[in-house]
Amino acid sequence: MRDPRRLLKRMRELMAVQEHAQARLDHLTAMIAEEAGWDVCSIYLARQSNALELCATYGLKPESVHHVRLQPGEGLVGLVARRARPLSTSNARAHPAFSYKPETGEEPFNTFVGVPILRGGRMVGVLTAQTAQERQVAGDEIETLQTVAMVLAEIVASGDIVESEEMAGLDLRQSRPERFQGGAFSGGVAKGVAVLFEPHVESARLIADDPAGEEERLDTAISALRASIDDMLDSGRIPFGGPTRDVLQAYRMFAHDRGWLERLREAVRRGLTAEAAVERVRNENRARLMKAADHTFRERLHDLEDLANRLLRHLEGGVKTANLPDNAIIIARNIGPAELLDFDREKLKGIALEEGSASSHAAIVAKALGIPLVGRLEGALDRAEDGDPVILDGEFGLLHIRPQPDVVETYEARIRTLSERRLAYAELRGPAVTADGVRVGLHMNAGLLIELMALDEIGADGVGLFRTEFQFMVAETLPRLSAQAAVYKAVLDAAGNKPVVFRTLDLGGDKVAPFAPSTVEPNPALGWRAIRMGLDRPGLLRYQLRALILAAAGRQLQVMFPMIAAPWEMRAARDMLDRELLHAKRAGHDLPSEVRVGIMLETPGMAWALEHAIDSVDFVSVGANDLMQYFFAADRQNSRVSERYDVLSPSALDLLKRINDICVAHDTPVSVCGEVAAKPLEAAVLVALGYRNLSMAASNIGPIKKLVSGLDARKLGTWLASRLASPADSLRPLLLEAGDEAGLPREAVENGRVI
Repeated sequence: MRDPRRLLKRMRELMAVQEHAQARLDHLTAMIAEEAGWDVCSIYLARQSNALELCATYGLKPESVHHVRLQPGEGLVGLVARRARPLSTSNARAHPAFSYKPETGEEPFNTFVGVPILRGGRMVGVLTAQTAQERQVAGDEIETLQTVAMVLAEIVASGDIVESEEMAGLDLRQSRPERFQGGAFSGGVAKGVAVLFEPHVESARLIADDPAGEEERLDTAISALRASIDDMLDSGRIPFGGPTRDVLQAYRMFAHDRGWLERLREAVRRGLTAEAAVERVRNENRARLMKAADHTFRERLHDLEDLANRLLRHLEGGVKTANLPDNAIIIARNIGPAELLDFDREKLKGIALEEGSASSHAAIVAKALGIPLVGRLEGALDRAEDGDPVILDGEFGLLHIRPQPDVVETYEARIRTLSERRLAYAELRGPAVTADGVRVGLHMNAGLLIELMALDEIGADGVGLFRTEFQFMVAETLPRLSAQAAVYKAVLDAAGNKPVVFRTLDLGGDKVAPFAPSTVEPNPALGWRAIRMGLDRPGLLRYQLRALILAAAGRQLQVMFPMIAAPWEMRAARDMLDRELLHAKRAGHDLPSEVRVGIMLETPGMAWALEHAIDSVDFVSVGANDLMQYFFAADRQNSRVSERYDVLSPSALDLLKRINDICVAHDTPVSVCGEVAAKPLEAAVLVALGYRNLSMAASNIGPIKKLVSGLDARKLGTWLASRLASPADSLRPLLLEAGDEAGLPREAVENGRVI
């Protein structure tokens, strides 16, 4: 056999020639047969029915092209496609899977070898070679055909072949509409084009000019990959948005696996670029493991996918996020907040993730930017192609890939309706007042300076929660005092005369800063996080408090401490703030005109001990997301249990009423912060329980303000009072049935059916 690199070079030259699609495939089969010494070379491509059609051949009867089709699994070719792995035999007719097709004229040919043509792990077709002589097919011959098949996959999926008349009906690019149901993590509807976050390598970069140089590049990237994994594991800092320690341990094992590395190097030695070698091995793994029934093997596929992506990033110097097309909808396995912020926000219209959670920081950032985000869309990356038309429904958690015209028409009408509704909400800039005259303060949650640009536009009364941890999570080192103070001052400047509540660092659990101490914990949500970390590492918290004091010179400073579980923690945190105020005074700094200290009530233990800590605080913010998580012992990031319990159950409402009653009795302002406050039916109930301040994502303020205007708070309060002792699992069905009789506006009933 001649040098396979010579064959790849000739293929590259052929790719540059402008010729008819069928002629190109015919030339390819002749070239492969000539260079590799085969009597026959044939290309079978997949049709939308999953049948395999003979589309080009050298050595078989030309008239059989486009007339011979093999049904799924039929013959040796079908077996190759079904197994997604090579097959060779020295006596084809004796093989139990052999299927005789007399119209091809293949009777004289005994030795058969077939390899799958894979693109993105998807079966595009099968490349076969045959000889009349009976002989064993050598491993390097199969390896060469596999390398050729990878290049061939890009050629047959290129535009001219897809559009060719002879190839009509072939499944070279995915064309069937696909619908995925996932989780709605950031609301809104977007229509645009798919952009795969980890796209396939381009065909122009498949074939190497300098194989020795490519192998050196590959080895350098592998060394860098190993070093980065070792560093993350050995230093104990797992980057936010990245894999868990267990997954990194698996990465380390795979990154040192001799079989995986040798397959990469062998692909490069046969003429592929380093990137193409990674893509080829990734394709083979994906095709095989996606067919596995064992869930463990499919989980391993995710590890191998991520490892391949990391290796590609080392080869290419990082993922390029610039030059997005207009109306881009990113489809990815997962994404971190820093990566999301790198995209052009004028062009980015939506995010679709195979993983993700409603409380992830990517979801929080997406909400902040008003970008729809849907997660838990398993398999979406395998079924989408770059440039596919897509519709993302962030209200119902749906992703439509290549939607039918009637689906497009329906969503275009919805998008127009939502746009009109946003304009109507924008007109509601005055205060939120119920139908019976109760004033309700509506505040926005934020974590990015850019979010405050919408403060006046949405008519928010202020910032009820500014998350301070994002600045830390995207920094490799602890932000300097001046940098922290500059951010906080910019937030106060942007808010103008509207109040801002700064929550101190809520790190730990799923929120990790690269420089912060980190430990592996069996239950991170209940572990060393938030104020617990701040009190144990006082330097970190005092540094932040010092920056907040400097930023608020001459203005009101409102500071809130998260995850307080016992009164002594609140007293210790307040004492730390008092010491920093004294330090600033002694240093001659201008002090805030007023300092107000709050507690973020997120634990049932603190809810029952609130009376013992109420004198230490100036305000209370109920962190309803975590409070309900701990109250029901249901992980809100676990889809199996996160929606199993209802905040409108009598027991949960009784707890929320108790908290409000204690605050009212002590004349302490209280608010509810989080997703509960942003849901129409739940918001109506909170107001009826006595809460007069709610804090939520900016996009929810308009709808909740409209809801409040139609609510009879006293009527609903009376209705609830007689039912809090009810044995019902949830008051939701009763509330929806009562509707107007309970003082509820139409919006609460229409949107209150989903927990």
